[in-house]
Amino acid sequence: MSEKSWRDRLFGGLKRTSEKLGDNLTGLFGKAALDAQTLDEIEEALIVSDLGPAMAMRVRDRLAEGRFNKELTEEYLRGVIADEVEKVLTPVAKPLQFKAARPHVILVIGVNGSGKTTTIAKLAKRFQEQGRSVMLAAGDTFRAAAIGQLTIWAERLGVPIVAGKEGGDAAGLAFEAVKQATEKGIDILIVDTAGRLQNRTELMDELAKIRRVLGRLDPASPHDVVLVLDATTGQNALSQIEVFTQVAQVTGLVMTKLDGSARGGMLVAAAEKFGLPIHAIGVGEKIDDLRPFDPADMARAIAGTAYA
Repeated sequence: MSEKSWRDRLFGGLKRTSEKLGDNLTGLFGKAALDAQTLDEIEEALIVSDLGPAMAMRVRDRLAEGRFNKELTEEYLRGVIADEVEKVLTPVAKPLQFKAARPHVILVIGVNGSGKTTTIAKLAKRFQEQGRSVMLAAGDTFRAAAIGQLTIWAERLGVPIVAGKEGGDAAGLAFEAVKQATEKGIDILIVDTAGRLQNRTELMDELAKIRRVLGRLDPASPHDVVLVLDATTGQNALSQIEVFTQVAQVTGLVMTKLDGSARGGMLVAAAEKFGLPIHAIGVGEKIDDLRPFDPADMARAIAGTAYA
């Protein structure tokens, strides 16, 4: 996919998010002058657009400094929003990168339906394009379908996979996968885990166990713990980040399904609140529909301003 095609997909995918923002701001323009009441209304509109209270306050303060008692146009406001969003996203835009350890172990976690398994395949493809050898581990032993799905992806990509039977010990499988990856000199091992709700204590305990077992082979392992978030869940994603970070020490985020959501602003709220690296975003189901994101493009897509 060309860079232009990707940007078209990104801006098209986030159209619902920018339109929701526009709907929430309707009626706030064309007044003779920007006053305190309008600032309050803009702040509230940004919060209900899932951008989060911190971003809403940033924009409010910027407007109060530059446009108070002056006319406020929609173009100017969207430009301010894009600028402030870019400032927040720039420090956290960090693609996943191979580190010195071999195998570099990436533990992928998330709730049911977040797009975890397909995200693993997309990450594997990107690493292959960088010339890295990849192995997959089917650590979602709760569902035979998940094992089968990941196995199909491994065959399509031409990468080895370590898989067991449904109901098997996920931590033991992850341990075995690291041993095999080490023996074969694999660069990157990506370990799938069972999709779990953050309120299921026994599943969260298993996740902590996988981390401990991996650490016995290498105290630095897993080298990355990537939480996959579904953009359509909106503010609920923030509670997922909080709980999973407590249990599994999340090191970075991947956000999927931005093309099907009007709640893409949640990415900004997550960056503002947690400051975790955002490794990649997804705007579709195809193998190439996951990429590291450009903070400026992302900010303009959310704000609904044209890209250069």
